[in-house]
Amino acid sequence: MSNTQSPKISVIVPVYNTEKYVENSIRSIMNQTYKNLEIICVNDGSPDNSADIAHEIAKEHPSIIVIDQENQGPSGARNNGMRHATGKYLCFVDPDDFVEPNVYGGLIRQMEEQQLDMLRFN
Repeated sequence: MSNTQSPKISVIVPVYNTEKYVENSIRSIMNQTYKNLEIICVNDGSPDNSADIAHEIAKEHPSIIVIDQENQGPSGARNNGMRHATGKYLCFVDPDDFVEPNVYGGLIRQMEEQQLDMLRFN
């Protein structure tokens, strides 16, 4: 599946008080072998430097969007991210998670081959 014909995945990352982890999390998403991704980081009014880190990374990569909002909790941040998503598929990644490099390619293959509406995994 070539990336020009492959479906876009919108990866939503709610960001709150995770300055120790958020850079590694975002970079693990950026380093996927599957490249048709948009990364939407939603700064949920974080009091630490998490949002600054996300904004700095976004300056380097046009596929990263950072949305700033007042604190609404993880659900509010995810919902706001979904409103801005343009991908065929949504994926949620917590800001302290690391995503293995070949995860999204495998997920897309399974979603498309089995015509799934949803796929859940740990």
